[in-house]
Amino acid sequence: MTPLRTNTMFSFKSLTAAVAAAAAIFAGTHNISAMAPSTDSNKDVLVDLNTTMGDIRILLYGDTPRHLENFVKLVDSGFYDGVLFHRVINDFMVQTGDPTSKNAPKGKMLGMGDPDYKIEAEFVYPKHFHKRGALAAAREGDSVNPEKKSSGSQFYIVTGKVYNEGQLNQMDARRIQQQKQEIFNSLVMQHRDTIMALRRDKNQAALQELQDKFIAQTDSAAAAAPDTLTAEQREAYSTVGGTPHLDGSYTVFGEVVSGMEVVDKIQKAETDPNDRPLDDIKIISAKVVR
Repeated sequence: MTPLRTNTMFSFKSLTAAVAAAAAIFAGTHNISAMAPSTDSNKDVLVDLNTTMGDIRILLYGDTPRHLENFVKLVDSGFYDGVLFHRVINDFMVQTGDPTSKNAPKGKMLGMGDPDYKIEAEFVYPKHFHKRGALAAAREGDSVNPEKKSSGSQFYIVTGKVYNEGQLNQMDARRIQQQKQEIFNSLVMQHRDTIMALRRDKNQAALQELQDKFIAQTDSAAAAAPDTLTAEQREAYSTVGGTPHLDGSYTVFGEVVSGMEVVDKIQKAETDPNDRPLDDIKIISAKVVR
């Protein structure tokens, strides 16, 4: 359960090949935007994390209620008391919440534990994004988790790095390419039966005509509403920094409101080849501020 970048190349090699690929990709991505609930900042919650490196206060967003309610439930039950920051990568993020990390022996590989359930994704994007200090849910990869459901307990705090204008422009270009791929996949899935019938009939001319039509529709849709970084994202990523390549792939459900200096100390810890700190860093206790 790790925050990793997933790459999707925009390619039109053949519609028949696209059917299989789109079936896997589109099944998980098409429904995600509908999962975002309405904003309710009146239900935001503060949580204090007392760690062996110092105290961190986090704000849980009221407009990601499934994640908020689950996190509060775990905090109130003492679930996080004693868990380690088991995965730490400088200029990227610090991750915790694996229950098997409690009292884990030195060198043990961690990161697979959770409460044996997942949480439906709650993408409130681009309002909530991976700026420095963002709190997000870890999850299994797309190959086994196409709906991008969150781990029941593991989360990470973003540290990231600062990006210049050229780098942000390149990210926008990649996002548009991914957007085009998803639009194209959607069209393929909508016309799957027609494509397979043309393939059985070996009607290459009709397949090519249909592909050209999909490409034109894809370009038009992407041009009408390009998936690019907002002004707020650009400002954040070019000043305080973050991890923009994770946007839209992991649920961001809170942020650090004080104690980022503690997070910075954690991310600087010396680690083993599995990114586990050599000297244990743990959450001593977690408490909801009521």
